[in-house]
Amino acid sequence: MKKLYMLLAPLFAFILFTAEKTYAVCPVCVVAVGVGVGVFREMGVDDTITGIWIGALTVGMILWTLDFMHKRKWRFKFDQPIWVIVYYGMVIGSLYYLKMVGSPLNTLWGFDKLLLGTAIGSVFFLIGAVSYDIFKAKRGKPFFPFQKVVQPLVPLLILSAVFYYITK
Repeated sequence: MKKLYMLLAPLFAFILFTAEKTYAVCPVCVVAVGVGVGVFREMGVDDTITGIWIGALTVGMILWTLDFMHKRKWRFKFDQPIWVIVYYGMVIGSLYYLKMVGSPLNTLWGFDKLLLGTAIGSVFFLIGAVSYDIFKAKRGKPFFPFQKVVQPLVPLLILSAVFYYITK
């Protein structure tokens, strides 16, 4: 696993330092969420918490894709729901393929822990990202430096702490 991180680190650094424009969700957020997923799984953190970060990463990638396509005027009918279905299909499909979901012994409140966390993380990451746009539109500029990074990540950190104590 360390070798994988060593291989991906230069790629992430390249993406971060060569990005010309800001996307719907900043590259730092998506990389931070991606690293969070890997670190949590490696540390043996409960699947609900890992799912929170998987859901956030999925939403970030959907927003990035839509922003990329819309900036280039690459629009088609139902593009938003199609990208949502494609990304969640890839994520959930790969989780099933790897047999990471579906065990009746790995549930919380009657739901698979990884899928429950993915759903909750998706919703709260989206709320954080959208609320940034609302706050910025009202004032015309961010309230503080790196607000675009902090606002989507804070709900994930709070949820991770809450589910840590729920599943402990």
